[in-house]
Amino acid sequence: VVLDAVVREANIRLLLNTAVFALEKHDPHSIRSVRGFCSQNSTLYTITAPLFCDASGDGIVGYLAGASFRMGAESPREFGEKFAPSVEYGSLLGHSLFFYSKDVGRPVRFAPPDFALKDIGKIPRYRHFTSKDHGCQLWWIEYGGRLDTIHDSEEIKWELWRIVYGVWNYIKNSGKFPGAETLTLEWVGMIPGKRESRRFEGDLLLVQQDIVEQRPHYDAVSYGGWAIDLHPADGIYSNKPGCDQWHSKGIYPIPYRCLYSRDIRNLFLAGRLISASHVACGSLRVMMTCAHSAQAVGMAAALCVRDRLLARDLSDRDRVGLLQQELIKRGQYIPQIRLQDPEDAAGEARITASSTYRLARLAADGPWQPLTDSWAMLLPAGRGALPKLTLELAVSRPTRLVCELRVSDKKGNFTPDQTLKILTVPLDPVGGKSGVVSRKRGASAEEQYHLYTHQNGSMDILPDRASFASNVPTQAVCLDFGLSLDEAQYVFVCLRENPAVSVRCSNQRVTGILALTAQAHRGVSANRVQKPRRDIGVDTMEFWIPQRWPEGRNFALRIEPPLEGFGPENVRNGVQRPLYGVNAWVAALEESAPTLTLTWKRPKTLRLIELRFDTDFDHPLESVLLGHPFRVIPYCVRTYKIRDALGRVICACRDNHQTRNIVRLDPPVSTDVLSLELHRPDANIPAALFEIRCYE
Repeated sequence: VVLDAVVREANIRLLLNTAVFALEKHDPHSIRSVRGFCSQNSTLYTITAPLFCDASGDGIVGYLAGASFRMGAESPREFGEKFAPSVEYGSLLGHSLFFYSKDVGRPVRFAPPDFALKDIGKIPRYRHFTSKDHGCQLWWIEYGGRLDTIHDSEEIKWELWRIVYGVWNYIKNSGKFPGAETLTLEWVGMIPGKRESRRFEGDLLLVQQDIVEQRPHYDAVSYGGWAIDLHPADGIYSNKPGCDQWHSKGIYPIPYRCLYSRDIRNLFLAGRLISASHVACGSLRVMMTCAHSAQAVGMAAALCVRDRLLARDLSDRDRVGLLQQELIKRGQYIPQIRLQDPEDAAGEARITASSTYRLARLAADGPWQPLTDSWAMLLPAGRGALPKLTLELAVSRPTRLVCELRVSDKKGNFTPDQTLKILTVPLDPVGGKSGVVSRKRGASAEEQYHLYTHQNGSMDILPDRASFASNVPTQAVCLDFGLSLDEAQYVFVCLRENPAVSVRCSNQRVTGILALTAQAHRGVSANRVQKPRRDIGVDTMEFWIPQRWPEGRNFALRIEPPLEGFGPENVRNGVQRPLYGVNAWVAALEESAPTLTLTWKRPKTLRLIELRFDTDFDHPLESVLLGHPFRVIPYCVRTYKIRDALGRVICACRDNHQTRNIVRLDPPVSTDVLSLELHRPDANIPAALFEIRCYE
């Protein structure tokens, strides 16, 4: 995917397999050129430029240029980082080497090389190996944190090879893994994944407190959200857990001042080598966060070239706003920063829609979710009185259900750490309007269902025919928290764990609405509550996470009065994802081809239109091992048309799967009306649009 994007860009000359090994400088504080050699074509390159970016991981250009850097952990005293590791734990993260296995359906013999690790008992956690795990599931095959992770990298690689072949020998030949007989060692990595080496110093160095406290920065250009994830230096040979990771309650901004060298004037920094402490690097070093920051560097470099600036010049408070706005235009998310684009003609238009979604009901057409864990609905509540919510519950014995209304203490977070009110609801399987009726002898199933709905017509939620046919005793329970909000924000309606209760779910999905469960994410924590054993400068909190598709359905709901906030004005409010509200125009579910219309007082000659759709940032789109059940995210509008004032189609798109769509009009189109017709992506998912921008 990345390679395809690079080769499409005419202004990039790509030199693959070319290693930089030397450079020349104009003066002590600026680079003139770098030299690289490609062993594949035996060519030596000299590259001269006004600006350079070191994204090499080890920082070869920065090191050769004499840029200030750090390596290893800082002491707790230097920055007041309570999570700074002890000497015994180690001050560097090691390398990992992956391997993949494959079931070939016939017995396969494996003879280990002589250099393979013979004594599997040297690995304290060797009993954790299984014949099914491979690839990134075995990230903890790690080594090298006690060595120089740059100059000893080949030595580290050889030790990892010893470990990998020794582990595979144990799996294949120990007799303890019967399922391994038909497995073959399909692939072993040649180059280990390196987590940490040099970290270069910018005008600001990010530390633990920036991450945990989510400190704001005037020059924020990117963000991170991974846990602070440190590993014992002894890696796989350590008797400690493979990682020690702690989450903040939300994402944190990454400032531009971390993305250039403080003493080499024309050197940008990107990747895991940016300006951060060892502890902060434990969160910053992961690939997606590195990509966000590199996007910021690329845009900064373009602006510097255009305006003849050096890297530091752009950090000026009067200039960095331009960088932020240009990044947001292209899809970068920057916490607490909205797009303000005076060139966007959509800002002058009157915007109307053929319909707007109102959250009054989510149909009771989904499965039952037992409350063996706590579950919650994340709902976009407006300012003022909170509405009443009615749920359909199934109860197996008399019990009490605890319902909580929660919000995030910090605006823009999605951790429900502040409880506003608790309701305790008594429940009985045959009490109240349970929906259980005597069956009419001899009546058909359809007649029985009509009798049931007639007798229980006052229930706010009635079960569908399938639930009725299975004779599930249900209760419609109304939750009235009786509170008002001073400002619009997301609220969490939490149903605490109770195995005697199940909640009816809906198959309907809506942009900006999400179900969560209070569970441990097994990939990052063994516990559903983050609670440090000692004061290490991180917060205690519960984990509330969405379930992967197709699980994690919304609750079946009735809401009175309905929740608003899905209107067409959202498409130009400068926010391109759910935050304090939905921030999207969502059409009525019943409308299969809704239309958004922009009307101007005078004709506009439009050359470019940008659209931003919902590709569901709440569910990761992994392509390795975990996978994803869909080729196209279900929320994403796949088909749309754009028409001018005369109704002529000026753009027709089919099979869209991308968040950002750029429509270039050649020749430009002069019109005072622009209508965008979206096709509903699914019968259970209304069409939604986060943003439209128009340029003359």
